[in-house]
Amino acid sequence: MSTGEELPEPDRLPGAPHPRETLQLFGQSAAEAAFLEAFNAERLHHGWLITGPRGVGKATLAWQIARFLLATPKSDGGLFGDAPQIATSLQIDPEHPVARRIQAGSEPGLFSVKRPYDEKTKKLKSQITVDEIRKLKNFFALSAADGGRRVVIVDSADEMNTSAANALLKLLEEPPADTTILLISHQPSRLLPTIRSRCRELRLTQLQPEDMAAALAQAEVETDASAAMSELSAGSIGDAIRLAQMEGLATYTALISLFQDLPGLDRQRALKLADMAAARGADDRFEQLLNLIDLFLIRLARTGATGQPPAVEVAPGEAALFARLAPTVEKTRKWAEVAAEITARSRHGKSVNLDPAALVLDTVWKIQQTAQT
Repeated sequence: MSTGEELPEPDRLPGAPHPRETLQLFGQSAAEAAFLEAFNAERLHHGWLITGPRGVGKATLAWQIARFLLATPKSDGGLFGDAPQIATSLQIDPEHPVARRIQAGSEPGLFSVKRPYDEKTKKLKSQITVDEIRKLKNFFALSAADGGRRVVIVDSADEMNTSAANALLKLLEEPPADTTILLISHQPSRLLPTIRSRCRELRLTQLQPEDMAAALAQAEVETDASAAMSELSAGSIGDAIRLAQMEGLATYTALISLFQDLPGLDRQRALKLADMAAARGADDRFEQLLNLIDLFLIRLARTGATGQPPAVEVAPGEAALFARLAPTVEKTRKWAEVAAEITARSRHGKSVNLDPAALVLDTVWKIQQTAQT
């Protein structure tokens, strides 16, 4: 990289603050309380597996725990008759020296393991390699001098290759003294069972609309439709930020408007939608459009199966459209089958580089055909 050019960060969502810069976590009080309970009882496990859907605050919680542990002095065991203080929050003053050092990336007691940058390809590697885990040996050797706590954050553990996972397993089996290892995992079932068994799990949940609104405000994402964003993103602040950046709510509204005439269809509007997906440099928007079509079909099938309108109507006329398209169990079953078929076809078409416009139009025609039968 040229001098002064920042390396890409695999653990940062483009356009959003890095988790180390996000000082407040919303909607995950149960996970915070579980960690504090273990800390106050002096049963702090050396390995913690932080799990849950993407974008609900797992990395933010990991960095919050790291700040808390490194800024909180170790108990002296009550040698002087003073009972240890009970911690009631993970929050640390942003002006605390530890918080400032973490913000600057200069805290000696913290090591972050993530996918490395490849100088040859000028891209991030696709996996966390064993070399990244081996760097921990030097970290433990250097950080042992001050006698304080040490924290390792692995983001994400799902991205470790086999050699890296085995190397980390050895650390979990024989952890250095006063060390806490925080593993972030979106799909813990993909990890080695022996890694999972040596960690205590903290599972995070989807954000509710009020928490979503607060998290979006903290990330400086402007929106007056936090309930709709929460519904579309399934309570993931990460997905909600992506939706906001690429006007996903407007795209979903356009889809609902396009399908209002089913089994009729405005071909010009369908072509306009397809052209948007095929525009140069629109790969992310194309992927988002496919995801939103999947979401439309899922919400349609769910409405037909339950007989209840969506809890939140994301776009005008959505509830009435769903009720009309899926009035019976038989029709609902057909939409569910079509949803699975369209998802498989879309993913296959994308993998073989099928023309995005053709793929979108094929999907729209399939939805129209289903509405006609």
